[in-house]
Amino acid sequence: MTRPASHSATQPLILDGHNDLLSRLYVDGGVPAAESFVTGRSTHLDLARCKSGGFGGGFFAIYVPSPGGRAGRDQQMQSLHYDLPLPDPISVGDALPVALQQAAILVRLEELAALKICTTTADIRRCMNDGMIAAIMHIEGCEAIDPDFHSLEILYRAGLRSLGPVWSRHTLFAEGVPFRFPSSPDTGNGLTALGVELVRRCNRRGILIDLSHINEAGFWDVAKHSSHPLVATHSNAHQLCEHARNLTDRQLAAIAESDGMVGVNFGTAFLREDGRKLPDVELEVMLRHFDHLISILGEDRVGFGSDFDGTVVPDAIGDVGGLASLRQAMVEHGFNEALMQKLCHGNWLRVLDYTWGVATTD
Repeated sequence: MTRPASHSATQPLILDGHNDLLSRLYVDGGVPAAESFVTGRSTHLDLARCKSGGFGGGFFAIYVPSPGGRAGRDQQMQSLHYDLPLPDPISVGDALPVALQQAAILVRLEELAALKICTTTADIRRCMNDGMIAAIMHIEGCEAIDPDFHSLEILYRAGLRSLGPVWSRHTLFAEGVPFRFPSSPDTGNGLTALGVELVRRCNRRGILIDLSHINEAGFWDVAKHSSHPLVATHSNAHQLCEHARNLTDRQLAAIAESDGMVGVNFGTAFLREDGRKLPDVELEVMLRHFDHLISILGEDRVGFGSDFDGTVVPDAIGDVGGLASLRQAMVEHGFNEALMQKLCHGNWLRVLDYTWGVATTD
């Protein structure tokens, strides 16, 4: 019989696939607002609650907000059926200053000794051993990447090691899925010629390509053209919640075949069977997504992708401090100690070891 894991409020440390702290701080005042992460915030993430929840670090997303914000979108997604139009594309000229300011916010957080920007898995492991938050610079939606890829090279030098070609807007590179329920993720066209080139350049640089938010045609194009494991940093099982944002079993099988990775998204609209963006979600619902993903991907290819500071999460978690409650629920569910280590951070380290350590010349 499998031995249950020994429970700790803060262990194993969690390496998380996605958060939107940087765009929240950008909206709240930019670089000067970074200090509020240290002094205390009312949103999902701040330094004290990261420590109390055993948050070891993760992917810190650079995301360019659409004009008008998300308040109306959140309200519509509380319905049983919805189909929100895709936000208008954003030009490189408008997006790049926003992306650079969010990168500067991340640099400021490092200056405040709140975290360390990591570009190798050795950096991440060292941070986790030393009690420092490990930050992976990530772009969610490549509006700030120009057609000649000059900004990609500069951001890579600044620490960028992960990107998603799209958020739920079209870019020069691909098409995103709408916020639609119920819906298949098969909602449009695949990669553009520039998108194929983006994949090639990311492979050469060892930049992880995130398939969250991309439509199904784009997913299969990345699978065709990329030599790296397929990764969705914050997505759930379409079999359990028929949202356009979630991954079908066929997509999950392709991720498994590539030895890739999926981070479970805490967003309630992507967890609930009815697709509603409401917080009254029991942790058992989230555990069903873990179980389904593990049944197809195996124990080595599933982790966390919270989307903290970017969505509505279950009341049973609340904020990053609630990771302790989630750990407890996972242990009571029967996840043993070895599996907990994998889910909490080991699987992310495995896929990053490969992706960051391998480059191609084709």
